[in-house]
Amino acid sequence: MPPLSSEENHIVPLENVVVKKKHLKLGLLISFVLLVTSGTFLFWYVSNLSEPPATFPINTPIEIMPGTSISEITKQLEAAAVIKSNLLLYAVIMSRYEPENVKASTYYFTEPKDVFAIAEALVRGDFNSSLMSFTHIEGERASRIAKNAEAQLTNFSATTFMEAASIYEGKLFPETYRIPKTFSEAELLKLMLETYEKNVAPLRSRFSAVNLTEEEVIILASIIEREANSVESMKMVSGILQNRLKIGMGLQVDASMEYVLDKPLKELTAADLKKDSPYNTYLNRGLPPTAIGNPGLDAIMSVLEPAPSDYMFYITGNDGNFYYAKNFDEHRRNVAKYLR
Repeated sequence: MPPLSSEENHIVPLENVVVKKKHLKLGLLISFVLLVTSGTFLFWYVSNLSEPPATFPINTPIEIMPGTSISEITKQLEAAAVIKSNLLLYAVIMSRYEPENVKASTYYFTEPKDVFAIAEALVRGDFNSSLMSFTHIEGERASRIAKNAEAQLTNFSATTFMEAASIYEGKLFPETYRIPKTFSEAELLKLMLETYEKNVAPLRSRFSAVNLTEEEVIILASIIEREANSVESMKMVSGILQNRLKIGMGLQVDASMEYVLDKPLKELTAADLKKDSPYNTYLNRGLPPTAIGNPGLDAIMSVLEPAPSDYMFYITGNDGNFYYAKNFDEHRRNVAKYLR
């Protein structure tokens, strides 16, 4: 029989086998330790992120609009400090629920909730509990808002609200708000100003196109809100009032005196329209010193998008329709025909 080759004759020493087994056991032990450590860290990390932020909002409205994607919703909630991680909430919703079951609405997370409870609330539509509807209509003045809130909310003082809100006339944005019955004066004011900012901020770049400051846009919009009664008439009245402003003509609107006298338009007399006041736009040129109520978005947009025309006068006829005139003679004929 031929002798074995060197490869066939190779014998692995026993001590080498023992060393390899030790290395294998050590490797397995290290892998196990790393697995347990990473798992523990992951559990701690997820648990920490699932807890509510330390600055969890109280009575802060979160409006989720129809058609908003789950990704956008989770980012919105993280930005509002409702959750710590939008990625974790996204993972919870996508793994536990059908995304189309998330309900659009205005939510109030008045108590701290972990990410799992937030996901459940979004799917359950848990937005009606312990909340009431508080409606502030377009054109309403701050003093009327204060009285209505005092009548509907617990421990709400109209006087206290007006002390802070009076300087914001025009910026208390009209809306139906879903709020707790215990809402305070400061919380209601903050909510209205935030809603104003949300609606007006995208429009600011357009103010210069009508050669008006933001304050002037809101003052004019507040007049239009009281003088017109539809989107179409708002745009027509806006165009006419801006025509007057351009030539230095008096605005000659009754609504500003209605505001300062706190008197319904139909009760204003000829003597009322002659009273000396900075709000009397028959005696003074230009805009009154402040807004005369709180305009809605349609009225604000009518300032930015006035209907172009050569008209300089308008009236609301007894039939509720608007009639326009290019000169005073036409205006007088409209008055005789539609108001008498």
